[in-house]
Amino acid sequence: MAEALHPADELRALGERGDGPHDIARAALLLASLDHAETGLAPYEAHLGQVSEAARRHASVLARPEDGARALAALIAGQFGYDGDRLTYDDPRNADLIAVIERRRGMPVALGVLYIHAARAAGWEAAGLSSPGHFLLRLGLNGDYALIDPFNGGAALDRERLGSPPRLAGVLQDEPTAGEPVSDVDVLLRLENNLKLRALAKGDGKRALEVAERMILIAPKNADLWLELARLKETVGALGAARRAYEACLSLSTAGAALHNEAALALHAIKRRLH
Repeated sequence: MAEALHPADELRALGERGDGPHDIARAALLLASLDHAETGLAPYEAHLGQVSEAARRHASVLARPEDGARALAALIAGQFGYDGDRLTYDDPRNADLIAVIERRRGMPVALGVLYIHAARAAGWEAAGLSSPGHFLLRLGLNGDYALIDPFNGGAALDRERLGSPPRLAGVLQDEPTAGEPVSDVDVLLRLENNLKLRALAKGDGKRALEVAERMILIAPKNADLWLELARLKETVGALGAARRAYEACLSLSTAGAALHNEAALALHAIKRRLH
């Protein structure tokens, strides 16, 4: 019997496979498990299995994406009791899938992972959207699609009737790429970025660095992430590690681009400090 991989190794393997699609809920569970070393994943995996099984029961009886959206809302918000955490929105537990499953509360992207998981189990297309103000989903069924707000009970939305909370007005209209599907890795990065930003807001550089390293695991070819990691390493005085991160950023970015130039200047400064 093969020995189970450590979550970090499994996430690294996921990152090497590229943008996906992946088993997005399992990936989010693995990311959360890095903060719950003593917690077994079996109960949470079983719960995801229950969600999948319930979703499959709806798979053959629906024809329109709006019907699919309503079925998902009835499943995730109704049967399983998930909803957005409006009272303690910035609580880091809202971006930790283990805690989200335990509390049945979360932020939009964490809840969105569960909706994507259920929709795909039912055989439907589902993807996160590039909606910077608020995380939304696109559910595809029979060549058409519906927009879903996972934070607000899985409500089906359209471009003319975006409301709040959180503020949604103009989310799809005001951004050139808003409303475009994003990869599973992008969704997972958005989940982790919530943790990183909250750590930085509290002045917890060590925690922010920890999360940044996890983001590299699942997106090792993302030059922007390497630059952010390098900055954080430099902030905590890990100059050798910062140097390696800047070098990785340079190897992945285009010469002459602003990102490349910034990394090159920072690397030069680091080398002067190290020698």
